[in-house]
Amino acid sequence: MIAKDDGALGSSNPVLVTWEEKYVIGIELIDTQHKELLNLTNELYRACLTGEEGPMFKEIMHRMVEYVRFHFNAEQKLLEKINYPLFLEHKKQHDDMVKSILDAAKDFNEGKKFVANNFVRTLKDWVFGHIALADRKYAAFVDNQKKKGLLTDRMLTG
Repeated sequence: MIAKDDGALGSSNPVLVTWEEKYVIGIELIDTQHKELLNLTNELYRACLTGEEGPMFKEIMHRMVEYVRFHFNAEQKLLEKINYPLFLEHKKQHDDMVKSILDAAKDFNEGKKFVANNFVRTLKDWVFGHIALADRKYAAFVDNQKKKGLLTDRMLTG
């Protein structure tokens, strides 16, 4: 989802991805974290536009790696708590993505061939594709459990 502003250098605040309804899971904690992932993705994108291998990109990439780990951990704890039947499949997707991000970060830090803009676009596609597809699956599970009276919003926050 490239916003109307496709990231032209003349723009003061180019974005690669904008928040859309299809990303809303309906669990406030997770939606808030997904919005932060969107912000970090756009920060990485802007860093690419100013110099792919500069210190700003490296610092934002580090923040993104840490935040992805934090978010996946929070999401997995939630999915375990609610006994999500596809938990192991979902966790494997997370584990594969973290490995991919860490491998890219290692290549970048070691000075190996690294195309920052391609990395950011791949990251965006994976993260927001995952939200729109896999995370929507557990959101549907949560909604179903709520309708049956087996889950409440309070159970999802603490």
